[in-house]
Amino acid sequence: MNINAEENYWLAENTNLPEMHQPFLQFLNNLSTTGKITAKTFYNMPGWVSHHNSDIWAMSNPVGNFGEGDPSWANWPMGGTWASAHLWEHYLFTQDAQFLKQKAYPIMRGAAEFCLAWLIKDSAGKLITSPSTSPENGFITFTGVKGNTLFGGTADLSMIRELFLDVIAAQNILKNDSAFATSITNALNNLHPYQVGKAGNLQEWYYDWADSEPKHRHQSHLYGLYPGTHVTVEKTPLIANAAKKTLEIKGDETTGWSKGWRINLWARLKDGEHAYKMYRELLKFVPPDETKENYTKMGGTYPNLLDAHPPFQIDGNFGGAAAVAEMLVQSNAEYIELLPAIPKAWQSGTVKGLKARGNYEIDMTWRKGQVTNLKIKSSTSATANVLMNGKMETIKTVK
Repeated sequence: MNINAEENYWLAENTNLPEMHQPFLQFLNNLSTTGKITAKTFYNMPGWVSHHNSDIWAMSNPVGNFGEGDPSWANWPMGGTWASAHLWEHYLFTQDAQFLKQKAYPIMRGAAEFCLAWLIKDSAGKLITSPSTSPENGFITFTGVKGNTLFGGTADLSMIRELFLDVIAAQNILKNDSAFATSITNALNNLHPYQVGKAGNLQEWYYDWADSEPKHRHQSHLYGLYPGTHVTVEKTPLIANAAKKTLEIKGDETTGWSKGWRINLWARLKDGEHAYKMYRELLKFVPPDETKENYTKMGGTYPNLLDAHPPFQIDGNFGGAAAVAEMLVQSNAEYIELLPAIPKAWQSGTVKGLKARGNYEIDMTWRKGQVTNLKIKSSTSATANVLMNGKMETIKTVK
């Protein structure tokens, strides 16, 4: 629940397969039910919480060998915070107001309730989490101490920030929970901010500590850039640039699922060439007998086109597919951007049926990097704001 399950569904909405998203969204409903018990019994807090792992029975408690699991992963309580973003994303892509009101918002609210209670004030009066971890990474303090648990980890605050923004956006539509929306807004405005480290990177830790493994496969503190949406090249350039520096430090060699995530991150940074380089590496041939478990390197693809973690993780396939769509179309509540991260190798092409936030379905053809033919379908809006070929246009939609 700290990346892998979610990554399997990143392509559900933008590749126009929302029905394939439904099992996960229903699972979140189950998880919120068990998570209420976990929040109460483990923390005496409201709302619901989920940790590092779950299963078909919607297990939500801390995990790992009956108390012997490493805190770097076992005690991470942000699983529900991360996963709740899928509910809001489903609404944005479908514009299903009934789903938002009856199914999505109550679950989102419960996750936000827990986060609101979980936050505490630091010495500067800013809200942070404590204890905190950054799955599944570790740090080295200024005095040389190696550790995993701290307070105010960037990953926690990034996920909470995204959830709070989603709750506020939902309430701008529903307008049925104003007191809670106000409390969320107040907390959001007082969260400990992002910090840029001395290397120009986005700090993963509350202090500018070194990573115990600088090229670690996880990049949870970049959540706000992707799959989150509140860090962007246009609106938060300093933070986006720090995220880019972090990726440069980490390098490109990593496991399959992590490479799929990094391709999406490079796409959001509008760097099509780097995204394409890593996409080709994701498809690097791996012999079928090389399936020995390896959690640090060895991304690639077996002859049957399944992602080589190794031994095997389907999230590399699905994350990579989501990234291709992200390179071709990006969207937010305000506009659609076409060909935002297209590499030179894809200077001409055609794509049909991609989805954008706002319930838009896109068919387009491009030549020499310029869109030459475009059709946008929508059952909910007569027009769409589209950034293409370097300028913003208002496009009439068809049903």
